[in-house]
Amino acid sequence: MATEQTFIMIKPDGVQRQLVGEIIGRFERRGYSLVGMKMVHASKEHIEKHYEDLAGKPFYPGLCNYMSSGPVVAMIWQGKDVVKQGRALLGATNPLASAPGTIRGDFAIDVGRNICHGSDAVDSAKKEIALWFGAQDGAISYKRAIDQWIYE
Repeated sequence: MATEQTFIMIKPDGVQRQLVGEIIGRFERRGYSLVGMKMVHASKEHIEKHYEDLAGKPFYPGLCNYMSSGPVVAMIWQGKDVVKQGRALLGATNPLASAPGTIRGDFAIDVGRNICHGSDAVDSAKKEIALWFGAQDGAISYKRAIDQWIYE
């Protein structure tokens, strides 16, 4: 089975609204493996590094202030096509453009409070996982008995 990993982060609004279990459940019910998770109150500098590709955007300072304002839940999910499918589970960045049934479509209204971040490509997932988990406490490898019922 060919697998990949993605980085999914529940933002401060998702944590404050007590949606952590719901979001984890959606990924688990889809069949993906949670192989790394931690709750962290990230520093502004850490958030700036995470979103460095957006540094020139007018909303960047507000985004960094918001994302460092409270705890987030950083996760590594693993499975077949998980980067693309994880983004599909989240829905469009603008929640008003997200389909019902997606996380953002069901729980969010404003772009600035869109519940989650998800890696947009395999390369960015590797970079984000390294930034948030480093080498010491990265993913845990394990075999699930249920995988035979999910993958051919």
